[in-house]
Amino acid sequence: MADRADNGLPAAPAGARLDKWLWGVRLYKTRTAATDACRAGHVKLNGMAAKPATMVKPGDRVEVRTGDRLRALEVTGLIEKRAGAAIAAACYIDHSPPPPTKEEAGSPNFARDRGTGRPTKRERRQLDRARQQ
Repeated sequence: MADRADNGLPAAPAGARLDKWLWGVRLYKTRTAATDACRAGHVKLNGMAAKPATMVKPGDRVEVRTGDRLRALEVTGLIEKRAGAAIAAACYIDHSPPPPTKEEAGSPNFARDRGTGRPTKRERRQLDRARQQ
């Protein structure tokens, strides 16, 4: 009975697997995606690359690269099952900067109407010039 506390209840877990925690706090849609991100080196725990089975505990800092955005999170609660958004948001403190606006991201200032078909040769050149800047 080494895994039980003095009162007969199971002891509180010392930590949670990193891939389960990332999936549980809704940073990735599937646990497989969270595992793949860890293996690809997109997730850092306390400044170092982390494997999926690495244990996280409250107070740890997790850096996650999702798409073109870097999220810096501080673990405040452990979660191993996927939960509602309110419960998931209570398990971390977000220290990441706000996402860049369209002007900051360098996206073109003109927008095409949906359903207008393929861009013309002139519009394609404008898009290419805007992407190179």
